[in-house]
Amino acid sequence: MASLSGSPVDAFLAAVQEGSMASCSAWAAGAVLDATVPNWRFRRVGAPAIRAEYAGWFAAPGRFEDLQRVPFPGGEVVEYLLTWVENGVPHAAHHMHRLAVEDGKITSDTVLCGGRWPASLLAEMQAAQEQEDAGVHA
Repeated sequence: MASLSGSPVDAFLAAVQEGSMASCSAWAAGAVLDATVPNWRFRRVGAPAIRAEYAGWFAAPGRFEDLQRVPFPGGEVVEYLLTWVENGVPHAAHHMHRLAVEDGKITSDTVLCGGRWPASLLAEMQAAQEQEDAGVHA
């Protein structure tokens, strides 16, 4: 798995982009995932449980259309727009992670997920945004 500097956040982001979450070793044994997804919130505890959850989220290789990283003492906030193709259909997802890091491992990941958007929904959102923008500038 590719990693730019060897940090656990780099390893996590590489696994997201490569669709290789099953082999990602970024998390501490007792790490906690606190995920807010559309209409739901849940928690997973432990590196194996987090890898298993994210293996479903990031099953296909993708590409970061936008990636912002903001370090803070003891971790990093990461926001991205990820795009990928699933069963021949382009998709996108917008996530923000607050990652706490200790002793070279991610100990907690609080993630806010806007959902998985297929091409048809992306087109609908774009059209709605263009209509809104036209109304604002009128």
